[in-house]
This record gives sequence, structure tokens and C-alpha cells, in this order.
Amino acid sequence: MTIMSEAPSAAATGGPYRQPIVASAIELTVRSGWSSVTMSKLAEIVGVSRQTVYNELGSKTQLAEAMISHELARFLSVVRDAFERHPEDLVEAIHDAVRGVLELADDNLLLRAIVSATHGADTELLPLLTVRAGSLLSEATIMLRGRVRAYGPPLDGEHLDVAIDVVVRTVLSHIMQPSDTPARTADALAWMASRVLGATTNRSLRHPSQD
Repeated sequence: MTIMSEAPSAAATGGPYRQPIVASAIELTVRSGWSSVTMSKLAEIVGVSRQTVYNELGSKTQLAEAMISHELARFLSVVRDAFERHPEDLVEAIHDAVRGVLELADDNLLLRAIVSATHGADTELLPLLTVRAGSLLSEATIMLRGRVRAYGPPLDGEHLDVAIDVVVRTVLSHIMQPSDTPARTADALAWMASRVLGATTNRSLRHPSQD
């Protein structure tokens, strides 16, 4: 199982060793826990000096923020790609975005390690995850607002913002505590979105409870 994919489409900031250091920190956190991550150990893994690690990432807190930001950026990339695949079908785009995000969360070992706190000391990462989750909520809402409006749904701006906020918050809640499979959750949200947004679709919609 892959712990992390290549970096998101947005260009990574920092020097040439930043991404290898972040990747190694994620691997080490998943394998041994956040408490085992030290700048010296990362320097040894990457094959650079400890000073280089500090120069690239700063403090251990900044390293944690970089790790979490990298993973959360991947979720936004999934949403963007889903809408680009379905420029004419809003409901299909929402379905693919929801399913892609939830499947990525299900396979995201860093997120699992943080949320489950299987290594005890990993609870130190939870406050940072909470802060970045708030940022993700804002970023995802802004992204979706622009994307959804491009489809011209028959809702005024205020009601459209409410609908988008509900979808985003529902998806985030399923990331943290899934209640069904990504496929069935995506089906349910696509079914809801088609009715709330008044959007037509080529997708055959049935709420999962009707199965």
C-alpha cells in the first residue's frame, strides 16, 4: 500500500530536499510514530546534514505542518480533477469528487495514524490537524463555490453557499468517521446534490437506502 503519492500539482516551496524530508517524515511517523521523528534521524534517512533539515523545514512543529499540509493538498487536488473530468455534469463531478476524497482518506496512512493515535505520542499532531482542517474547509468551500457556479445551478448565491457548505462538512465528517463505503456515501451525496442544486445528470440516481 502506498503511503503517499507524488506531490500535489501546486509547485512545492523550499529547496531540493524539502519534499524528500517531508516524505521520509511521513513514512517514519506511520511506521514508528511521531515521537520517533527527529531532525537527526531524517537527516540520516535523506542523506543530508541535520542543519539542512532545519534549513528546509525549521522546527519540528513546522515539519508537522508541512506534512499535514502536503496530505491535505492532495484532497483538494482530487476535487479539482473530478470537476475537470465532468465539465458538463455537475452531479457526476460531485459524485467523483466525494468518492475520490473518501477513497484517498481510507488509504491515507498518515491520517489514520494521527486520528487513531496508535502510537500514543501522535496525539501531539491532532491540534495541528484540527487547525489545518479548518483551513481545508475554507479552501474546499472557495474552490467548490467557483466550480459549481460555472454550471449555472438554479440557486441564488446565498442558497448555493449553504448547499456547498453542507456537502463539504458532510464529506469531512465521513473522512474522520466513515459510516459507509466511499462508493455508497458518494451515491448518497450525489442523490442529495441533484435535488438540492436542481441539477440534471446522466447518472442513474438511486439513494443507497433504495437498494
